[in-house]
Amino acid sequence: MSPETPSNPIHWDIHDTHPDLVPSLREKLAEVVDPEIMLNVLQLGLVRKVRIENGEGKLYVLLTTPFCPYGPAMLEMIKQKAQEGLGLPIIIELGYEPWDFSLMEDPGALDWGMYT
Repeated sequence: MSPETPSNPIHWDIHDTHPDLVPSLREKLAEVVDPEIMLNVLQLGLVRKVRIENGEGKLYVLLTTPFCPYGPAMLEMIKQKAQEGLGLPIIIELGYEPWDFSLMEDPGALDWGMYT
C-alpha cells in the first residue's frame, strides 16, 4: 500500500456526485497540518463530510479535542484550502462528537509513544 492510499479511507458525498473534484480537494486539504500532532487533517480524519449544495461546498469537520488551541486557525485554513480545491465558496460546520483513532485514514500513522 502506498503512503497516498489510506487504510481507512473516508467516503464523502462528492465522491459520488463530483468525483473529479476529489483529488484537488484532497491535495489542498493535505496542506492543513495539526501543529501539535504533525499530521494533516485527512490523515487524522477530521473532514468527515463534503457535499456541494446550491453552488457551495459544505464541509463537516471535527477537531481532535473540543478545546484545541489551534482549532479556530485550523478551521479557517480548512475553509481556505477547501475553497482553493473546489473553486467554490465554503461553509464549515463544526461537529461536536468526540474524535478518536478509528476516524483516522491510517490509524498506524500516529505513534503516540503510549504502547511501547
